[in-house]
Amino acid sequence: HAALSRRYVLCEVVSEDPRCRQCIEDRALGLAVRDAIARVHGDYGLACCSISFTVKYLNAYTGTVLLRCRKDSYRLLCSALPFVRHLESRGQRYPCCLTTLHVGGTIRTCQKFLIQYNRTQLLRLLQNCTNEEERQCIQKSLLSCSLTEEQSQSGDEEEDDGTE
Repeated sequence: HAALSRRYVLCEVVSEDPRCRQCIEDRALGLAVRDAIARVHGDYGLACCSISFTVKYLNAYTGTVLLRCRKDSYRLLCSALPFVRHLESRGQRYPCCLTTLHVGGTIRTCQKFLIQYNRTQLLRLLQNCTNEEERQCIQKSLLSCSLTEEQSQSGDEEEDDGTE
């Protein structure tokens, strides 16, 4: 099963432009990443990374993105991510950058990391609250950070055979 060894790269799209969120979609993100890989590593690097590369998950609201690639090419992928400078959608370019948060062997480990990361971010927000209403909203968000919905699908990525 070593030939199908994968890595999952959890990233965050960071942009000063609030309109950037609306163009965070699989296709635009995939193109931006492939373009960065080609610029940094040339055709060879792009060919290596393109095998089984896919955008597995993205959340435009939080800017969270999960990329999948082969284990032997994840370093090429990660080294090209800082060179993503913008996302393009409907003829518009939105400046942004991709920050790598975590690299894991399974989707599950990335989910666990993301929950912990979100908790930490929410706790920071909680410390900067200015009123009770804000405080209660953030506390409610903190309580909702759990893996309950994902329990049912935990086994499906361990035996990922590339049939999608």
